[in-house]
Amino acid sequence: PNGEDGSIQGFFQLTGKPYVGSGVLGSALGMDKIAMKAAFSAAGLPQVNYCEIHSIDLLDKKRLSYLIQKIETQLGYPCFIKPANLGSSVGISKAYDKKELLNGLDLAAQLDSRIVVEKNIKARELECAVIGKKQIKTSCVGEVRYSSDWYDYDSKYSKNSTKTLIPAPIPEKISKEVQSLSILACKAISAEGIARVDFFYDEEKDSLWINEINTMPGFTEQSMYPMLWDASGIDISQLVARLIESA
Repeated sequence: PNGEDGSIQGFFQLTGKPYVGSGVLGSALGMDKIAMKAAFSAAGLPQVNYCEIHSIDLLDKKRLSYLIQKIETQLGYPCFIKPANLGSSVGISKAYDKKELLNGLDLAAQLDSRIVVEKNIKARELECAVIGKKQIKTSCVGEVRYSSDWYDYDSKYSKNSTKTLIPAPIPEKISKEVQSLSILACKAISAEGIARVDFFYDEEKDSLWINEINTMPGFTEQSMYPMLWDASGIDISQLVARLIESA
């Protein structure tokens, strides 16, 4: 996390070293899901309903009972429990009942003192890559499909477990809305240089929600960030050159 949460970025700034990506503020907000969601909310960006919990709440039976009731009333089951400051779906669980919710909270609390519980929605998962500082540019929109129940760690990093569609087979107006919201999401948390913005898309309701922004997206052979830019006419060598120029 220290490579993404603003710590190393602050070190580079103090030592006068150039670096690629967001500064201290953008990196910190992009790493902490609770802070990120608060920034998105302040900017009026669409996102799924959620509740925030702190690990200390789990030690207070009365407080925990209140929070469980709040989650069951406002979010319902199934729901997702996420550590606020981890990536790659590490520590995330999906709860179908109260017992699984409590187990998920215990797991998340072992990894982070700040926890997010999100409403589950039936939707397609879209992604858009961004690059640039003063002028943020967006790639085409891609879609990730997976055979597992949800996009977990194994799905993200195991070969042949996911299918990527680039560009995503979605209406043009949705594609443009994703690109527009991606820029607004970056501005909301002061992200710049390099990022990937993830969305939920309900085609039946014709609705979009921002899932999260990743200020240090994956850069492997099967990572969406370089693949999105390649499909947008910028190959990997050109992409690396542009990122270095943005430092």
